[in-house]
Amino acid sequence: MRRVGAHLSLRLLPPRCLLCGAPGDRLDLCAACREDLPGNAVCCERCALPLEHPAAQCGACLRREPRWDAAWVPFRYAWPLDRLEARYKFSGQLAAGRTLAELWARRAPPAKPQLIVPVPLHRHRLRERGYNQALELARVLARRQRVRLRHDVLRRVRATQAQTELDAVARRRNVRDAFELPLTANLPAHVAVVDDVMTTGATLSECARVLKRAGVQRVDVWALARAPLPGQR
Repeated sequence: MRRVGAHLSLRLLPPRCLLCGAPGDRLDLCAACREDLPGNAVCCERCALPLEHPAAQCGACLRREPRWDAAWVPFRYAWPLDRLEARYKFSGQLAAGRTLAELWARRAPPAKPQLIVPVPLHRHRLRERGYNQALELARVLARRQRVRLRHDVLRRVRATQAQTELDAVARRRNVRDAFELPLTANLPAHVAVVDDVMTTGATLSECARVLKRAGVQRVDVWALARAPLPGQR
């Protein structure tokens, strides 16, 4: 019955592309806009920073080794994906989030963890936004990858300034000691932390630090999109 209902819905209300308004597919994208989505295949293997040529480690990773063990970030934060992400995160357009999650979930991670943990929002930010964008993406990934998801592992105990307003050094200071683990947390050896956009990696790095301090042997970071360095396209 669910499949029949979905089929009738598509017949009566044909999907439109969320980006340009043209006739779309089941992901609410047209073929042209989907083709324009910026992939992140050429990047640093350690932090997923977009590069002109693939490398095991970029200059930033060589200077300061990340706290995580591996990164999986399939897209670059650039046009037109950045438009979908902004609508999802800041304008409450959950349809855009569903599209982004499905696009991400159709790709396979380099390694499957034992547990997926979304980056938490502080309770004040969660009340303002109404949902945790990282958690909603993680739900789809966990279901598709058949990996357990827990949203109660990490807690954001300190309200922090918006990272978009800060440089790399200030971002690290901003999230220092912003997360904690419940005393009852029982964690496996391999955990993946999920966020929507990775810029400098400061937030994910702090989450990885807390998890490793609690005894997790391997922490991978997963993000939908990686922001390029200033001046990169």
